[in-house]
Amino acid sequence: MRGETVTVIHRVEVGRDPGNNPIYEDQAEDVSDVLVAPGPRADVLDATRPDGVEVRWNLHFPKPYAGDLRGAAIRVRGGDPLEVIGSPAPYTLANTPTRWWMPVEIGDVRG
Repeated sequence: MRGETVTVIHRVEVGRDPGNNPIYEDQAEDVSDVLVAPGPRADVLDATRPDGVEVRWNLHFPKPYAGDLRGAAIRVRGGDPLEVIGSPAPYTLANTPTRWWMPVEIGDVRG
């Protein structure tokens, strides 16, 4: 198996404006050797959005990557950045004999 390079985008506070409101900036980080698999495509069960579709990718990040992905977005194959679902955590080293150890789901609702 061969992984791909994805771009992890973190929103980082870089300062405060004169009204003491936070100023944010996106910081991108390329991560190589990530396994990328299309996830399920399911209808969004919302009567106000009958044509909505939830798009997901299932990713597996390689060892030793263990960055905090909560609140991040990830760009796969040059597409639009999709939000990380939940707060991914790696498996234990003893339970991961392969190069990959952290499952990550990303998705977006469109339509």
